[in-house]
Amino acid sequence: MQLIRRVISFRMSNPILSGLCHAFVWMLLGALVLSLFLWMTGMREQDLSLYTYVVHALSLLIGGFVAGKRSGEKGWYHGGLTGVVYGIIVLIIGFLALDASFNWKDSLQLASAFLISALGGIFGVNTRRN
Repeated sequence: MQLIRRVISFRMSNPILSGLCHAFVWMLLGALVLSLFLWMTGMREQDLSLYTYVVHALSLLIGGFVAGKRSGEKGWYHGGLTGVVYGIIVLIIGFLALDASFNWKDSLQLASAFLISALGGIFGVNTRRN
């Protein structure tokens, strides 16, 4: 039984990578919930912009929280860096999939991703037991 636990258990030691994985898993779950809302209700795709921002904000907050908790120190730094990497990945996906160009709104979104994730990192580093 111990062998199975050792083989199946997978723990990332890098706090930023761990925060990114958690953030993208939560974003995936949020996108799935939003897709179910579209499918089961009369909601239109044009009504999703606010909900999409909420899903991204919660994902960033959780990713920053996990990064801050795993780092043990400088939670704002690790959480903020997680948010910036998350934002850059989302911008690259938007650039490649939608042929969107970079503008000043994207830099504002990167700054807000940093702030939201840094806030999550601050909360995460302070939940660590001494």
